[in-house]
Amino acid sequence: MSSEPTPEPRARGRVIPLGQNKAGHGRVTPARGATAEAKTDMPATMTRACARRATRDPRWPHIAAALADLRERHRHAIRIVDADCACGTLLIETVRYARALGFTAIEGQGVDDAPALIGRARAAAARLHDPAIGLDFEVGGLAQVLAREADFPADIVLCHDQDGGIARLLAAAGTLVIADPVATLVRRQAA
Repeated sequence: MSSEPTPEPRARGRVIPLGQNKAGHGRVTPARGATAEAKTDMPATMTRACARRATRDPRWPHIAAALADLRERHRHAIRIVDADCACGTLLIETVRYARALGFTAIEGQGVDDAPALIGRARAAAARLHDPAIGLDFEVGGLAQVLAREADFPADIVLCHDQDGGIARLLAAAGTLVIADPVATLVRRQAA
């Protein structure tokens, strides 16, 4: 038997100690029953972390309730737009949850004006291998994209804030607009 230490996983040329995430904080918890190889698989653990982060979003209970309501009305197809989606975490978890509820045709559209964040969202979406889910992430101005969405309104529009002159565009872009109550509350307190 060799007394050499086990090699630690690498991510982008940097050593990540086992039990820490990429930032070097906290613990990375592998799925129960995972093999030794899967325990060092960083994308899988990062997906679990993203799922936890999405379900802690203050909009998540409203999203889950809206999806459950649509399924109770025997809907099989759904279209979701995430305005100002950042790296796409919430939209990706929303479409995965919709699929788990039994939707058979799910279209997700994410929009942000930061190309780096959209690149991360596209990379994360590429890891989904479900023919029932179609995800598209686009770099663009929020007002322009929402105006285009008014031609074929989505079932659900996710956004952070309804202030700033886009409330009318959001209402026209989707049947149900789910805004971040925390962002709205912070803005009103700051005023």
